[in-house]
Amino acid sequence: MLTTNFSQLNLSKEFLKNLDSLSYKELTPIQGLSLPLSLQNSDLIAQAKTGSGKTVAFSIPVVNKLNVKDFKIQSLILAPTRELANQIAQELRKLSRHIHNVKILTLCGGMPFKPQALSLYHGAHIVVGTPGRILKHIQQENISLNTISTLVLDEADKMLDMGFYDDIMQIIDSLPKHRQTLLFSATYEKNIENLASNIMINPEFVKIENEEKTSINQEFYQVEESEKTALIPALISSNKAKSILIFCNMKITCDKLADDLYDLGLDVLTLHSDLEQKQRDETIVLFSNKSYPILIATDVASRGLHIDDVDLVINYDLSLDEKIHTHRIGRTARAGKGGLAVSLCTQNDEERVEVIKEKFTDIKEKNISELEDDLSYKIDSDLRTIFINGGKKHKLRAGDILGALTAGIGLNKEDIGKIDILDFCSYVAINKEKIEYVLDKLSKSKIKGKYYRIYEK
Repeated sequence: MLTTNFSQLNLSKEFLKNLDSLSYKELTPIQGLSLPLSLQNSDLIAQAKTGSGKTVAFSIPVVNKLNVKDFKIQSLILAPTRELANQIAQELRKLSRHIHNVKILTLCGGMPFKPQALSLYHGAHIVVGTPGRILKHIQQENISLNTISTLVLDEADKMLDMGFYDDIMQIIDSLPKHRQTLLFSATYEKNIENLASNIMINPEFVKIENEEKTSINQEFYQVEESEKTALIPALISSNKAKSILIFCNMKITCDKLADDLYDLGLDVLTLHSDLEQKQRDETIVLFSNKSYPILIATDVASRGLHIDDVDLVINYDLSLDEKIHTHRIGRTARAGKGGLAVSLCTQNDEERVEVIKEKFTDIKEKNISELEDDLSYKIDSDLRTIFINGGKKHKLRAGDILGALTAGIGLNKEDIGKIDILDFCSYVAINKEKIEYVLDKLSKSKIKGKYYRIYEK
């Protein structure tokens, strides 16, 4: 029988109370299938697409087994990208709020190495990281993994696609043989099967069937290459979309499209590998907090990012293979919500279109003459973001910033959107009609007894 409620799980009263405070009540299908098994310490292979609730599915067993008094690394979670690793760490911190003094470290490439080594010297309970950076710390003897009781591989198929197989196997050589291993993947092909057979013991297998077919509407438009850019406003307005993710195959295409759409009067963000990690983090924050309606990205954004409520995905360039297409369109219709994915196809895409159609039988082929550009529709955001040069390392919390904005300068709660607090800075979405007022007043006010530099992003 499928478990549907967190209260049915064998968790402590404190844990259940924390889950309730996070409004986690009904389990998603992958959580309902996997948690009864993983909480019994079974090795587990779980196949589910991005946005199905899998982070919570593997984080709960990790937190449930944690012995906070034993200040050693007890769980290791591997992820393909720094963005995903950070999001996993954030989820773990929320889920372990009922336990005092839990230390969770993220160890990823693109960040300074020596501060990570210093943090490891001071110890941790849970480590989340990318394979390459974890392996480097192992090789330089900064980290001891002989106390690991749980290993999690998230987005395992993506890690293998990125060439991390050898790194993963070298990391596993440093782990105890007697441990629990949880492997989560959007696909389950031969490479994943081979990996599982080498690192797991009698694993249970759970799978959520046909998620894409039931929740994502797909439309394909046959177009000329020169027509693509001009169609974007019509695609957005005709679908009344407020949060739009556009995929291109190359960085140069992203930048060119961004310039062209800006010339058309649209506010856009770009995300690709030429950006420094700090810029990538900021871009994700600004898009996810609804300050900008459009994000143009290469496939660096198609996996491993928790960007909810994307109501339109546009494949400006058709993906290079069927798996990438699946991951792209999975950015919409997260957590069971409906979504739309539109693909612009040229004559050069015919072979790839046929491959995709073999998997998705309910694709609608449409003609651009059917598009009705609603010129009265405003493609814009009601929010803008302020930057504060203080974050977690300065002991700032969301409540401190909220209090400074409301009780401090008299802003209504309704004018405040999402608050994102990073290590050394914070971002707050604000009603754009009030942005000048906030910049003026907050720059002259203290937050938690201190003045911070504040400006608009």
